[in-house]
Amino acid sequence: MPRARHTLPALALATAALILPSTSAQAQERTSFSVCWSIYVGWMPWGWIEDSGIMDKWADMYGIDVDIVQINDYVESINQYTAGTFDGCSMTNMDGLSIPAGGGVDTTALIIGDFSNGNDGIVLKGATELSAILGQNVNLVELSVSHYLLARALDSIGATERDLTVVNTSDADMIAAFQASAVTSVVTWNPLLSEILNTPDAHEVFNSSQIPGEIIDIMMVNTDVLADNPDFGKALVGAWYEAMAIMSSDTPEGIAARTAMGVASGTDLAGFDAQLATTQMFYTPAEAVAFANSPELPTTMDYVRNFLFDHGILGVGAPNAGFVGIAFPDGTVLGDASNVKLRFDPTFMQMAADGAL
Repeated sequence: MPRARHTLPALALATAALILPSTSAQAQERTSFSVCWSIYVGWMPWGWIEDSGIMDKWADMYGIDVDIVQINDYVESINQYTAGTFDGCSMTNMDGLSIPAGGGVDTTALIIGDFSNGNDGIVLKGATELSAILGQNVNLVELSVSHYLLARALDSIGATERDLTVVNTSDADMIAAFQASAVTSVVTWNPLLSEILNTPDAHEVFNSSQIPGEIIDIMMVNTDVLADNPDFGKALVGAWYEAMAIMSSDTPEGIAARTAMGVASGTDLAGFDAQLATTQMFYTPAEAVAFANSPELPTTMDYVRNFLFDHGILGVGAPNAGFVGIAFPDGTVLGDASNVKLRFDPTFMQMAADGAL
């Protein structure tokens, strides 16, 4: 299963800047909504929520219609959300900041679903210490979460990207690339990571569990649409946590749900459960609310915004890392308070935790 949620071409930012006018039409009271998602372990529940009828059930409770649409290309899904085609989209915290927020679309993190807890890793051939990566060519998907993981790993040993050479490599080519004798270092994600680690003399020297909570998977929604249509947020959140309760159980229904998600993502129950094992899912709203309110989240977003700015992908023409304001639940803002475009607002998750949906 390709985990294309990580791919972030800089071209997407230019695209976002050209399509902003259409987003204003979304800010109005409505009864019909749509969100999109793409293949990744933490986002597979969205397809099952649609297929199982759980979304229809919750939408009917509020007298609205919510359509959940799978998009095969991750970046295209974010571009379509940014253009106003969809009212919400599954994406990482990094990509939410860079594409829609960086492009001027006010976006709210409605549901914090999980963070990578070992799904992403750095693999060296014939070496067991991260320091051995210095001076090497490192194959990864450039300007991606893998690239971010490498930067954070280098931080941990007092090194920078100047101490090595990044080689942009498609995720589709990563396994084959590692077989080549000239390739000695890769950064990638599951299930590619697991396959590469089965190669003789392959050693994982750093993974996302060492930067817990930094690679976050979220259902982002248009802030104006949410403000004008709170029932849209209630229905999405209610459906999500009903699905979480089912899939996290070892009941026949829970096993059937995870099996269906695994098959839909190109694996089986065992394969899907293995991916869940390296994904810190927030199965209850209380867990997600606690994460949203944690003091570590602003620190993470500071790392992320600086990475994006240093690589020229924090909005078109961003003059500094604080160009886009990021708002947190306690009212603090990281960056430009007059240009807040990304909001971590646990209001609706808290309603779910309180049984108020």
